[in-house]
Amino acid sequence: MLTAKQHELIRFIQRKLEETGISPSFEEMKEALDLKSKSGVHRLISALEERGFIRRLPNRARALEVIKQPENVTPTARSRAVNDVLTRATGSAPSPRAAANDVIDIPLHGRIAAGAPIEALEGQTSLPVPAALLGPGEHYALEVSGDSMVEAGIFDGDYALVRRTDTARDGEIVVALVRGEEATLKYLRRENGRIRLDPANGAYEPQIYAPHEVVVQGKLAGLLRRYH
Repeated sequence: MLTAKQHELIRFIQRKLEETGISPSFEEMKEALDLKSKSGVHRLISALEERGFIRRLPNRARALEVIKQPENVTPTARSRAVNDVLTRATGSAPSPRAAANDVIDIPLHGRIAAGAPIEALEGQTSLPVPAALLGPGEHYALEVSGDSMVEAGIFDGDYALVRRTDTARDGEIVVALVRGEEATLKYLRRENGRIRLDPANGAYEPQIYAPHEVVVQGKLAGLLRRYH
């Protein structure tokens, strides 16, 4: 017999897999279950693994597979319970997942720097994107220019898929408009009343600005890469 938290966690993992194709991060699980630390998530996962409800896939980060669901949860009740968890975690109920082979055209707004800031949002064409790569919300794309985010797996010429938002938490990769003129793709940090935009390349220094100089225009939701 599973505890209430174990029930809640397995439903949350299953729903995230159905919605995005990727198991949730430990931080997402911690917030969804309103736990105080990630150690609580580790304990719940270990207990579910021991009971044969989930398994970890080797050699893959964030790789969990739900093997079976609790027997006393009907599909209708399961969906309702999972929606409640996701609503608490994200602030909104999940939208139906698009078919894996659907393609959506999203706006393509020029180039964005992964290096020193450059002008962005210069024009608008469109980029076809598999719908399965996009979650809920409004999205746009930017072509990456530069190498300051290579340690985060973001390379020159990639297309950054961005969910439009004007808020972000520390440690998230954002599109930041600097001084109303230039945009850059960086990790966002708040430190001593200042905004720090951190690269993911040891060859680059963080960029530090006053709060009024930086406006968040979106958060990184995914990447597209073309191989020539």
